[in-house]
Amino acid sequence: MVSAYQNRKILVTGGLGFIGSNLAVRLVHAGARVVVVDSSVHGCGADRRNLDGVAADLRVIDADIGDAAAFAAELRASSVIFNLAGELSHIHSMRHPARDAELNAMSQLRFLEECARSAPGVRVVYASTRQIYGVPRYLPVDQTYPIQPVDFNGIHKYAATAYHLLLSSQKRLDAAVLCLSNIYGPRMALHIPGQGFLGNFLRHALLGRTIEVFGDGRQLRDPVYVDDTVDAFLLAGAARELKSRTWNVGGPEALPVAQIAAIVSAAAAAPEPVLRPFPEERKRIDTGSYSTDITRIREELGWRPRVTFAEGIASSLEYFRREPPDRLKPRAFQPLPKLRRRPLRHPRSLAV
Repeated sequence: MVSAYQNRKILVTGGLGFIGSNLAVRLVHAGARVVVVDSSVHGCGADRRNLDGVAADLRVIDADIGDAAAFAAELRASSVIFNLAGELSHIHSMRHPARDAELNAMSQLRFLEECARSAPGVRVVYASTRQIYGVPRYLPVDQTYPIQPVDFNGIHKYAATAYHLLLSSQKRLDAAVLCLSNIYGPRMALHIPGQGFLGNFLRHALLGRTIEVFGDGRQLRDPVYVDDTVDAFLLAGAARELKSRTWNVGGPEALPVAQIAAIVSAAAAAPEPVLRPFPEERKRIDTGSYSTDITRIREELGWRPRVTFAEGIASSLEYFRREPPDRLKPRAFQPLPKLRRRPLRHPRSLAV
């Protein structure tokens, strides 16, 4: 799998963020010629320190993916495009829906239009989310589950998913979409609020604070270690032919959130977790229990998660203990000062 990227030009959007930077680092180590595109939008987790150790071996373009015409030459030269740009916060999407739409839908549409123009047929591997499925009626959730998001982030991420799939059906792109469960590990943006419960748990544990679990703690999650997630992206990017276009990516086991909190606290020698009532704002968008059916990605791409949650948490804690203290210091969230409302260059080009 890794040898498939030797000396190939690869572009990674959102490559200064959590998953994108882990992917970029792995690609550099695999001998790829990597270009990272990231606009470093406040609140989305971009941090140039995430590329420490490989910064001299790749190129970083400071640009909004919605302005992809500015780096069209890089698109034309790319063998594979890994598309991880966007906002992941569900709570921020409810407070600032227009911001989320701009980052996760409109910028994506502009980007994909430019990909189709400048690099027709290029493989684009997109980071979607389990959140598009909403509240599960059965577990584990497979790819046939109805799309019924409970927040704006899920809606806008599904819009971007649909853009990838539509352009592929028109043979203008060759897209692969990974619907990710809760990802954790090194390079998480622990200092940014609203980035998910796992980052919150890790930050509290590292600071020696008590982890608060909302609700009764029995709701299930199947966290995925970031190295396993990167494997899924690399397999999707290297596959010669795609039998499917979408795959669910989930962890090796479904655990109650209270148990997840207990594992994190014990590993960090932090106080035992406590249960708290759900804040109403968060309760409205909570999806309850979730676990992933990974049958399709296992059978078609040969992927399966290898790192247990306990192992992954131990590795994550070891990584962050080596990092500067400011990576744990919370920073106030600031929405975009002004949304960009540029017209699409070719508004009729998606017509069927």
